[in-house]
Amino acid sequence: MAELDEKSKLLLNVMQDEVPLVERPFKALGEKIGCSEDEVVDRVRMLKEQKVLRQVSTIFDTRSLGYQSSLVACKFPEGKADEVAEALNQHPGISHNYARKHEFGLWFTIAVPGENMARLQAHMDVLQQLSGAQSIRLMPTLRLFKIGMKLDMTDGKAKKLGLDEEGPMYSDKQRGIEKPPLTEKDIRYILALQEDMEVRPDPYAPVAQQLNTTTDEMFDWCRNFIKIGRMRRVAGIMNHRHAGFRANGMGVWNVPIERIEEIGMFFGQQGPITHCYLRPQYPDWRFNIFTMVHSQKVASSDEYLAGLSKQTGLDDYAVLYSYKEYKKIRLLYFTGEIEAWEKANGIEASKYQ
Repeated sequence: MAELDEKSKLLLNVMQDEVPLVERPFKALGEKIGCSEDEVVDRVRMLKEQKVLRQVSTIFDTRSLGYQSSLVACKFPEGKADEVAEALNQHPGISHNYARKHEFGLWFTIAVPGENMARLQAHMDVLQQLSGAQSIRLMPTLRLFKIGMKLDMTDGKAKKLGLDEEGPMYSDKQRGIEKPPLTEKDIRYILALQEDMEVRPDPYAPVAQQLNTTTDEMFDWCRNFIKIGRMRRVAGIMNHRHAGFRANGMGVWNVPIERIEEIGMFFGQQGPITHCYLRPQYPDWRFNIFTMVHSQKVASSDEYLAGLSKQTGLDDYAVLYSYKEYKKIRLLYFTGEIEAWEKANGIEASKYQ
Protein backbone atom coordinates (compact mmCIF):
# COMPACT_ATOMS: atom_id res chain seq x y z
CA MET A 1 0.00 0.00 0.00
CA ALA A 2 1.32 3.44 -0.94
CA GLU A 3 1.91 5.98 1.84
CA LEU A 4 -0.39 8.91 1.14
CA ASP A 5 -0.55 12.31 2.82
CA GLU A 6 -3.80 14.00 3.87
CA LYS A 7 -4.09 16.10 0.69
CA SER A 8 -3.83 13.05 -1.57
CA LYS A 9 -6.43 11.24 0.50
CA LEU A 10 -8.79 14.22 0.28
CA LEU A 11 -8.18 14.42 -3.46
CA LEU A 12 -9.06 10.75 -3.91
CA ASN A 13 -12.29 11.24 -2.00
CA VAL A 14 -13.49 14.16 -4.11
CA MET A 15 -12.36 12.56 -7.38
CA GLN A 16 -14.50 9.51 -6.64
CA ASP A 17 -17.50 11.81 -6.29
CA GLU A 18 -16.89 13.60 -9.56
CA VAL A 19 -14.32 15.05 -11.92
CA PRO A 20 -16.45 18.08 -12.82
CA LEU A 21 -17.54 18.85 -16.37
CA VAL A 22 -15.61 22.12 -16.65
CA GLU A 23 -12.63 23.26 -18.73
CA ARG A 24 -10.19 23.03 -15.79
CA PRO A 25 -11.53 20.25 -13.54
CA PHE A 26 -8.30 19.83 -11.57
CA LYS A 27 -8.35 23.51 -10.69
CA ALA A 28 -11.93 23.09 -9.41
CA LEU A 29 -10.90 20.03 -7.37
CA GLY A 30 -7.91 21.93 -5.99
CA GLU A 31 -10.15 24.75 -4.78
CA LYS A 32 -12.13 22.17 -2.81
CA ILE A 33 -9.14 20.74 -0.97
CA GLY A 34 -6.85 23.78 -0.79
CA CYS A 35 -4.32 22.92 -3.52
CA SER A 36 -3.16 24.67 -6.67
CA GLU A 37 -4.09 23.28 -10.07
CA ASP A 38 -0.47 22.26 -10.75
CA GLU A 39 -0.27 20.41 -7.44
CA VAL A 40 -3.48 18.49 -8.17
CA VAL A 41 -2.21 17.48 -11.62
CA ASP A 42 1.09 16.30 -10.09
CA ARG A 43 -0.74 14.35 -7.38
CA VAL A 44 -3.03 12.65 -9.90
CA ARG A 45 0.01 11.58 -11.94
CA MET A 46 1.68 10.23 -8.80
CA LEU A 47 -1.45 8.35 -7.68
CA LYS A 48 -1.70 6.69 -11.09
CA GLU A 49 2.00 5.74 -11.00
CA GLN A 50 1.44 4.20 -7.56
CA LYS A 51 -1.57 2.32 -8.99
CA VAL A 52 -3.83 3.69 -6.26
CA LEU A 53 -5.82 5.52 -8.94
CA ARG A 54 -6.63 3.13 -11.77
CA GLN A 55 -7.90 5.70 -14.27
CA VAL A 56 -9.98 8.83 -14.77
CA SER A 57 -12.89 8.24 -17.12
CA THR A 58 -16.61 8.31 -17.73
CA ILE A 59 -18.80 5.74 -15.99
CA PHE A 60 -21.68 4.58 -18.18
CA ASP A 61 -24.61 2.33 -17.28
CA THR A 62 -24.11 -0.96 -19.13
CA ARG A 63 -27.77 -1.90 -19.46
CA SER A 64 -28.81 1.58 -20.57
CA LEU A 65 -26.38 1.32 -23.49
CA GLY A 66 -28.14 -1.80 -24.76
CA TYR A 67 -25.94 -4.48 -23.20
CA GLN A 68 -27.07 -7.50 -21.20
CA SER A 69 -24.86 -8.05 -18.18
CA SER A 70 -24.65 -10.39 -15.22
CA LEU A 71 -22.61 -11.47 -12.27
CA VAL A 72 -21.72 -15.14 -12.68
CA ALA A 73 -20.90 -17.78 -10.07
CA CYS A 74 -18.59 -20.53 -11.26
CA LYS A 75 -17.73 -23.90 -9.72
CA PHE A 76 -14.49 -25.48 -10.94
CA PRO A 77 -12.68 -28.82 -10.48
CA GLU A 78 -10.40 -28.99 -7.45
CA GLY A 79 -7.04 -27.34 -8.07
CA LYS A 80 -8.13 -25.86 -11.41
CA ALA A 81 -8.99 -22.27 -10.36
CA ASP A 82 -6.10 -20.63 -12.23
CA GLU A 83 -6.67 -22.67 -15.37
CA VAL A 84 -10.43 -22.00 -15.47
CA ALA A 85 -9.96 -18.29 -14.71
CA GLU A 86 -7.40 -17.91 -17.49
CA ALA A 87 -9.79 -19.42 -20.02
CA LEU A 88 -12.65 -17.20 -18.86
CA ASN A 89 -10.50 -14.07 -19.00
CA GLN A 90 -10.06 -14.42 -22.77
CA HIS A 91 -13.65 -13.19 -23.17
CA PRO A 92 -13.52 -9.43 -23.89
CA GLY A 93 -16.84 -8.84 -22.11
CA ILE A 94 -15.56 -10.16 -18.77
CA SER A 95 -14.36 -7.15 -16.80
CA HIS A 96 -13.99 -8.50 -13.24
CA ASN A 97 -12.99 -11.99 -12.13
CA TYR A 98 -12.25 -12.88 -8.50
CA ALA A 99 -11.59 -16.04 -6.52
CA ARG A 100 -13.78 -16.13 -3.41
CA LYS A 101 -13.87 -18.59 -0.53
CA HIS A 102 -16.93 -20.69 -1.35
CA GLU A 103 -17.99 -23.83 -3.19
CA PHE A 104 -18.70 -21.47 -6.10
CA GLY A 105 -15.12 -20.22 -6.07
CA LEU A 106 -14.91 -17.91 -9.10
CA TRP A 107 -17.13 -14.85 -9.48
CA PHE A 108 -16.98 -12.78 -12.65
CA THR A 109 -19.00 -10.09 -14.40
CA ILE A 110 -19.81 -10.30 -18.08
CA ALA A 111 -21.62 -8.09 -20.60
CA VAL A 112 -22.70 -8.83 -24.16
CA PRO A 113 -24.54 -6.67 -26.71
CA GLY A 114 -28.33 -6.89 -26.96
CA GLU A 115 -31.04 -7.42 -24.39
CA ASN A 116 -31.80 -11.08 -25.05
CA MET A 117 -30.84 -13.32 -22.11
CA ALA A 118 -30.63 -16.29 -24.50
CA ARG A 119 -27.64 -14.61 -26.17
CA LEU A 120 -25.93 -14.26 -22.81
CA GLN A 121 -26.69 -17.90 -22.02
CA ALA A 122 -25.11 -18.92 -25.34
CA HIS A 123 -21.91 -17.23 -24.17
CA MET A 124 -22.14 -19.13 -20.87
CA ASP A 125 -22.47 -22.46 -22.67
CA VAL A 126 -19.35 -21.77 -24.75
CA LEU A 127 -17.39 -20.49 -21.74
CA GLN A 128 -18.22 -23.56 -19.68
CA GLN A 129 -16.97 -25.79 -22.48
CA LEU A 130 -13.80 -23.74 -23.07
CA SER A 131 -12.91 -23.40 -19.40
CA GLY A 132 -13.83 -26.81 -18.06
CA ALA A 133 -16.00 -25.26 -15.33
CA GLN A 134 -18.27 -27.73 -13.54
CA SER A 135 -21.17 -25.31 -13.10
CA ILE A 136 -21.93 -21.74 -14.12
CA ARG A 137 -24.81 -19.83 -12.54
CA LEU A 138 -26.02 -16.57 -14.05
CA MET A 139 -26.78 -14.01 -11.34
CA PRO A 140 -28.29 -11.08 -13.28
CA THR A 141 -29.58 -7.98 -11.53
CA LEU A 142 -33.32 -8.38 -10.95
CA ARG A 143 -33.48 -5.15 -8.98
CA LEU A 144 -30.81 -2.48 -8.55
CA PHE A 145 -31.02 -0.81 -5.17
CA LYS A 146 -27.68 1.00 -5.23
CA ILE A 147 -24.42 1.51 -7.07
CA GLY A 148 -22.31 4.12 -5.32
CA MET A 149 -18.74 2.85 -5.24
CA LYS A 150 -16.73 5.09 -2.95
CA LEU A 151 -13.84 4.35 -0.61
CA ASP A 152 -13.41 6.84 2.22
CA MET A 153 -9.66 7.44 2.27
CA THR A 154 -9.84 10.02 5.08
CA ASP A 155 -11.41 8.03 7.94
CA GLY A 156 -14.29 10.50 8.15
CA LYS A 157 -12.23 13.72 7.91
CA ALA A 158 -13.64 14.63 4.49
CA LYS A 159 -17.15 14.52 5.92
CA LYS A 160 -16.18 16.85 8.78
CA LEU A 161 -14.78 19.28 6.21
CA GLY A 162 -18.00 19.14 4.18
CA LEU A 163 -16.26 17.36 1.30
CA ASP A 164 -18.03 14.01 1.55
CA GLU A 165 -21.12 13.74 -0.62
CA GLU A 166 -21.83 10.18 0.62
CA GLY A 167 -21.04 8.89 -2.85
CA PRO A 168 -23.29 9.23 -5.92
CA MET A 169 -26.16 6.74 -5.91
CA TYR A 170 -27.45 5.15 -9.07
CA SER A 171 -30.50 2.92 -8.89
CA ASP A 172 -33.43 1.58 -10.89
CA LYS A 173 -34.95 5.08 -10.78
CA GLN A 174 -32.32 6.42 -13.20
CA ARG A 175 -32.19 3.21 -15.19
CA GLY A 176 -35.97 3.32 -15.75
CA ILE A 177 -36.02 6.77 -17.37
CA GLU A 178 -37.29 6.56 -20.96
CA LYS A 179 -34.42 6.93 -23.41
CA PRO A 180 -34.28 7.73 -27.12
CA PRO A 181 -32.46 5.30 -29.45
CA LEU A 182 -28.69 5.65 -29.52
CA THR A 183 -27.38 7.63 -32.49
CA GLU A 184 -24.10 7.40 -34.38
CA LYS A 185 -23.05 10.58 -32.57
CA ASP A 186 -23.81 8.96 -29.20
CA ILE A 187 -21.63 5.97 -30.02
CA ARG A 188 -18.75 8.20 -31.20
CA TYR A 189 -18.93 10.12 -27.90
CA ILE A 190 -19.08 6.92 -25.83
CA LEU A 191 -16.03 5.47 -27.63
CA ALA A 192 -14.03 8.64 -26.91
CA LEU A 193 -15.18 9.29 -23.34
CA GLN A 194 -14.82 5.74 -22.02
CA GLU A 195 -11.02 5.83 -22.36
CA ASP A 196 -8.64 6.88 -19.57
CA MET A 197 -8.19 10.65 -19.82
CA GLU A 198 -4.83 12.34 -20.22
CA VAL A 199 -3.58 13.93 -16.99
CA ARG A 200 -3.21 17.63 -17.85
CA PRO A 201 -4.85 20.88 -16.69
CA ASP A 202 -7.48 20.63 -19.46
CA PRO A 203 -8.08 16.84 -19.78
CA TYR A 204 -11.37 17.24 -21.63
CA ALA A 205 -9.83 19.32 -24.45
CA PRO A 206 -8.14 16.41 -26.32
CA VAL A 207 -11.37 14.38 -26.14
CA ALA A 208 -13.39 17.24 -27.63
CA GLN A 209 -10.74 17.71 -30.30
CA GLN A 210 -10.91 14.00 -31.15
CA LEU A 211 -14.69 14.39 -31.53
CA ASN A 212 -14.27 17.53 -33.66
CA THR A 213 -16.43 19.53 -31.29
CA THR A 214 -16.16 22.07 -28.48
CA THR A 215 -15.86 21.15 -24.81
CA ASP A 216 -19.12 23.06 -24.14
CA GLU A 217 -21.02 20.92 -26.65
CA MET A 218 -19.44 17.78 -25.24
CA PHE A 219 -20.39 18.81 -21.69
CA ASP A 220 -23.99 19.40 -22.81
CA TRP A 221 -24.08 15.90 -24.29
CA CYS A 222 -22.68 14.45 -21.04
CA ARG A 223 -25.22 16.30 -18.88
CA ASN A 224 -28.06 15.03 -21.04
CA PHE A 225 -26.73 11.46 -20.81
CA ILE A 226 -26.60 11.83 -17.02
CA LYS A 227 -30.14 13.23 -16.96
CA ILE A 228 -31.59 10.26 -18.86
CA GLY A 229 -29.61 7.69 -16.86
CA ARG A 230 -27.15 6.43 -19.46
CA MET A 231 -24.13 8.02 -17.81
CA ARG A 232 -23.38 8.24 -14.10
CA ARG A 233 -20.46 10.66 -13.92
CA VAL A 234 -16.81 11.22 -14.79
CA ALA A 235 -14.70 10.10 -11.86
CA GLY A 236 -11.45 8.76 -10.53
CA ILE A 237 -11.58 4.95 -10.52
CA MET A 238 -9.76 3.48 -7.54
CA ASN A 239 -7.71 0.33 -7.22
CA HIS A 240 -9.10 -0.69 -3.84
CA ARG A 241 -6.31 -3.15 -3.03
CA HIS A 242 -3.51 -0.65 -3.68
CA ALA A 243 -5.51 1.90 -1.66
CA GLY A 244 -5.39 -0.41 1.35
CA PHE A 245 -8.95 -1.79 1.15
CA ARG A 246 -8.02 -5.46 0.92
CA ALA A 247 -11.14 -6.90 2.55
CA ASN A 248 -13.52 -7.12 -0.41
CA GLY A 249 -16.55 -8.68 1.25
CA MET A 250 -19.59 -9.76 -0.73
CA GLY A 251 -22.40 -10.13 1.80
CA VAL A 252 -25.15 -12.41 0.50
CA TRP A 253 -28.50 -12.64 2.28
CA ASN A 254 -31.47 -15.00 2.18
CA VAL A 255 -34.34 -12.49 2.39
CA PRO A 256 -38.01 -13.54 2.48
CA ILE A 257 -39.94 -12.35 -0.58
CA GLU A 258 -42.19 -10.09 1.49
CA ARG A 259 -39.16 -8.23 2.92
CA ILE A 260 -37.12 -7.73 -0.28
CA GLU A 261 -38.22 -4.12 -0.87
CA GLU A 262 -37.74 -3.13 2.78
CA ILE A 263 -34.32 -4.75 3.12
CA GLY A 264 -33.03 -3.65 -0.29
CA MET A 265 -33.95 -0.02 0.39
CA PHE A 266 -32.45 -0.19 3.90
CA PHE A 267 -29.15 -1.67 2.72
CA GLY A 268 -29.02 0.83 -0.15
CA GLN A 269 -29.06 3.70 2.34
CA GLN A 270 -26.05 2.43 4.29
CA GLY A 271 -22.87 4.39 3.51
CA PRO A 272 -20.39 1.48 3.84
CA ILE A 273 -22.44 -0.59 1.36
CA THR A 274 -21.29 0.35 -2.14
CA HIS A 275 -23.54 -2.01 -4.14
CA CYS A 276 -26.90 -3.62 -3.39
CA TYR A 277 -28.76 -5.92 -5.80
CA LEU A 278 -31.57 -8.46 -5.92
CA ARG A 279 -30.41 -11.58 -7.77
CA PRO A 280 -31.99 -14.99 -8.54
CA GLN A 281 -31.95 -18.03 -6.27
CA TYR A 282 -31.18 -21.61 -7.36
CA PRO A 283 -31.62 -25.03 -5.72
CA ASP A 284 -27.92 -24.89 -4.76
CA TRP A 285 -27.87 -21.12 -4.03
CA ARG A 286 -30.41 -19.72 -1.56
CA PHE A 287 -29.19 -16.11 -1.24
CA ASN A 288 -31.00 -13.33 -3.14
CA ILE A 289 -29.80 -9.93 -1.83
CA PHE A 290 -26.15 -9.09 -2.57
CA THR A 291 -24.24 -6.31 -0.83
CA MET A 292 -20.63 -5.19 -1.25
CA VAL A 293 -18.48 -3.76 1.55
CA HIS A 294 -14.82 -2.75 1.20
CA SER A 295 -12.69 -2.29 4.30
CA GLN A 296 -9.06 -2.45 5.35
CA LYS A 297 -9.54 -5.52 7.56
CA VAL A 298 -11.76 -8.59 7.31
CA ALA A 299 -12.73 -8.16 10.96
CA SER A 300 -14.21 -4.73 10.23
CA SER A 301 -16.45 -6.07 7.46
CA ASP A 302 -17.48 -9.05 9.56
CA GLU A 303 -18.40 -6.79 12.46
CA TYR A 304 -20.32 -4.38 10.26
CA LEU A 305 -22.37 -7.09 8.51
CA ALA A 306 -23.03 -8.83 11.83
CA GLY A 307 -24.46 -5.53 13.04
CA LEU A 308 -26.74 -5.34 9.99
CA SER A 309 -27.87 -8.89 10.66
CA LYS A 310 -28.82 -7.92 14.21
CA GLN A 311 -30.61 -4.75 13.06
CA THR A 312 -32.68 -6.53 10.41
CA GLY A 313 -33.18 -9.88 12.12
CA LEU A 314 -31.70 -11.66 9.08
CA ASP A 315 -29.44 -14.43 10.34
CA ASP A 316 -29.16 -16.48 7.14
CA TYR A 317 -26.28 -14.73 5.41
CA ALA A 318 -22.69 -15.33 4.38
CA VAL A 319 -19.68 -13.16 3.55
CA LEU A 320 -17.58 -14.21 0.57
CA TYR A 321 -14.15 -12.59 0.58
CA SER A 322 -12.05 -12.35 -2.55
CA TYR A 323 -8.51 -13.69 -2.12
CA LYS A 324 -7.24 -13.40 -5.68
CA GLU A 325 -7.96 -10.90 -8.45
CA TYR A 326 -7.76 -12.56 -11.87
CA LYS A 327 -9.05 -9.67 -13.90
CA LYS A 328 -10.26 -6.13 -13.33
CA ILE A 329 -10.66 -3.77 -16.27
CA ARG A 330 -13.13 -1.14 -17.41
CA LEU A 331 -15.60 -2.63 -19.88
CA LEU A 332 -15.30 -0.93 -23.26
CA TYR A 333 -18.47 -0.50 -25.31
CA PHE A 334 -19.02 -0.64 -29.09
CA THR A 335 -15.47 -1.77 -29.93
CA GLY A 336 -16.58 -4.88 -31.87
CA GLU A 337 -14.39 -7.22 -29.78
CA ILE A 338 -17.31 -9.13 -28.24
CA GLU A 339 -18.94 -9.63 -31.65
CA ALA A 340 -15.61 -10.92 -32.98
CA TRP A 341 -15.42 -13.39 -30.05
CA GLU A 342 -18.95 -14.59 -30.85
CA LYS A 343 -18.07 -15.18 -34.48
CA ALA A 344 -14.87 -17.04 -33.56
CA ASN A 345 -16.83 -19.30 -31.20
CA GLY A 346 -19.78 -20.08 -33.45
CA ILE A 347 -22.43 -17.86 -31.81
CA GLU A 348 -24.82 -16.40 -34.40
CA ALA A 349 -25.80 -13.02 -32.97
CA SER A 350 -28.55 -12.62 -35.57
CA LYS A 351 -30.51 -15.43 -33.87
CA TYR A 352 -30.99 -13.25 -30.78
CA GLN A 353 -32.18 -9.98 -32.30
